[in-house]
Amino acid sequence: MLHFLPSPVRGSLSFLLYLLNTLFWFVPISLLAVMKLPPVKLWRTWITHLLDFCASAWISLNNLTTRIFTRIRWDVKGLETLSLKDWYLVVANHQSWVDILVLQKIFNRKIPFLKFFLKKELIYVPLLGTCWWALDFPFMKRFTARQLADNPALKGKDIETTRKACEKFRYKPVSVMNFLEGTRFTAHKHDKQQSPFAHLLKPKAGGISFVLNAMGEHLHKLLDVTIYYPKHNPSFWDYISGKVQDIKVRVRVLPIEQHLIGDYDDPQFRQKFQHWVNQLWLDKDRTLTELAHGEKG
Repeated sequence: MLHFLPSPVRGSLSFLLYLLNTLFWFVPISLLAVMKLPPVKLWRTWITHLLDFCASAWISLNNLTTRIFTRIRWDVKGLETLSLKDWYLVVANHQSWVDILVLQKIFNRKIPFLKFFLKKELIYVPLLGTCWWALDFPFMKRFTARQLADNPALKGKDIETTRKACEKFRYKPVSVMNFLEGTRFTAHKHDKQQSPFAHLLKPKAGGISFVLNAMGEHLHKLLDVTIYYPKHNPSFWDYISGKVQDIKVRVRVLPIEQHLIGDYDDPQFRQKFQHWVNQLWLDKDRTLTELAHGEKG
C-alpha cells in the first residue's frame, strides 16, 4: 500500500513497526512466562497455548508490515497437506537471516509455531532468554570431544538433557527448525569447503542426528524446505525496504523413519545417516538448479 515511498523511508518505517511489535508482545509473553512457573500440568498447557497465540500474532503483524511496505512476489509450493495438529522437523538451506522471516511467513498458522534448538547458555540472554524459555524453545547442552575424553561418564548426557527438555512436546504439537549447513551460504565459504554442491554448503549430519535421537519419538514428519532468491541473497534491510521482488520456496513432506534414529557415534549408523543427509542435499541442490534455470528461461 505504501510502495510508492522511497526505499530508505520504507525500510525505516518497517524497522520501527517491527521494533514496536516486538516490544508490545514482549510484555504479555513475559507475564505469561511468570504465570507458567507453577508445576501444574493442565495450567502449564493452557498457558503454553496462550504463549503460542502471542507468538503467532507477533509474526502475523510482522507479515502485515511486509505486505504494506513491499511488493514481494511469493512462489511457494508444497503447503497443501500441512497441519497444526502434527509434529514436524523442519530443515532448510541457509543463505540469509531473511530465511527465518521467510519460514515464519509461509508456515505461520499452517504448522505449530517454529522452535529453534538453542545452546543452554543462551537462556541467560537478557529479555530474549526469558521469551525463548517461555515459548518452549529447547535448550541443549553439548559436550566437546575434550570434555568427553576427560570424563567418559558424560557420554550420552547431552542427549538425555535434550530429551528431558523436549518432554513437553509429547502432549502438544511442535515444529523444530534446523539449518543443516550450520552457517549462511557465501561463495567464499563454498570455495573454502570445496563443497560438492553447486548451491549449498556441506550439511552437518551430526546436528540433525542429535535432534532425531533426542526427539525422534515425538516427531512425525520432515519438512524439507528449499529457499531461492532469484537475484541475490538479501539482507534484512533489503527485505524490509522493498528491494526484494521475488522469493521462491519449495516444501517437501517426508516421513521420519525409524532407521534415521540411532547413535551417531556408532560408525555404521553414522555412515548410513550421512549418506541419507547427502542424498537429501543432492535433491535440494537439484531443485535450486531447476529454479535458477527457470529464471533464465
